[in-house]
Amino acid sequence: MDIKAYIKSGILELYVAGQLSEKENQEVSQLMQQHPEIHQEVLEIEAAIVKLTEATSPHAVKFDALKDKITETKVVALKPKTSNWLSYAGWAASIILAAGLLWTLNTKNQLEEDIKTVATEKQTLELQIEDARHSLAKTKDLLEAIRAKDIVTVPLNGQGNFDTSYAKVYWNKNDNAIYLDAQGLPEAPKGKVWQVWSLTLNPLIPTSLGTIDDFNSDDNKIFAIANTNESQAFGITLEPEGGSETPTMEQLHTLGIVNTTP
Repeated sequence: MDIKAYIKSGILELYVAGQLSEKENQEVSQLMQQHPEIHQEVLEIEAAIVKLTEATSPHAVKFDALKDKITETKVVALKPKTSNWLSYAGWAASIILAAGLLWTLNTKNQLEEDIKTVATEKQTLELQIEDARHSLAKTKDLLEAIRAKDIVTVPLNGQGNFDTSYAKVYWNKNDNAIYLDAQGLPEAPKGKVWQVWSLTLNPLIPTSLGTIDDFNSDDNKIFAIANTNESQAFGITLEPEGGSETPTMEQLHTLGIVNTTP
C-alpha cells in the first residue's frame, strides 16, 4: 500500500478524534503495528492536539515570555517536517463535526424546553376552558332560576347616604332559595363583608342569611342563598369580617319589601 497517501488521507486524524467505526479502528491499529511510519504519525497527531489544548487553555504561556526563552536557549537545527495539509484538513473536519454535534444537542435541549412550555400552556388553556364551561353552566342555571314562573322579584333600593347602591332579590319559594344580584354594591372594604338579612316587619325581626365572603372576587356578582324564612323584606348591610348577630343600621346599604299583591 502507499503509506504516504494513506497518511495524507486524513483517516489518522479521525482515528485520534474517535470518529471511526469499530472496524475502521481495528484496521488502523493493525496498520500501526505493521508500519512504524503510521504509528509515528499517530503519535505526532496526538502530540499536536496536546499542544493545541495547552495553547488555548487559560494558563497558556504568554508569547513574549516564550520568545525570550527561545532566545536564551541554544538553537538546534532540526529537519523540517513536511506540512501535511490533508491531515490538517481531516482534523479540521473532525472539529467541525464535533461543533455540529454540540449545536444539534443544544437544539434538541431547546426543542424539549419548547415542548414543555407548549404542554404547560395547553394544560392552562384546558383549565381555562373548563372554568369557562363551568361558568357558562352556572350562568345558565341562574337564568333558568330567575326566569321561573313562580319567581318573586324584590328590588332593593339604596338607603340614606348609600342611595347609589342597589340590588335585586329573586325568591323562589318552591326551593327555599333566593338569587341575589348584587351588581349595584361597591366592593367591600378591607376587613368588611356584605351580610344579607331576611326581615319580618311586624314585629321587626332580622334573620341573617349569611355573609358574602367572595363578593370582591366574584365576577358576575350573583349569589345563590338558602332562605327558609317567611320573609317580608330583604336588606344588605356592611359588617365586620365574620358577620354580626344583628344588622348595623348605620351601614344599611339596601332594603326592599316583598310585594305580596297578587
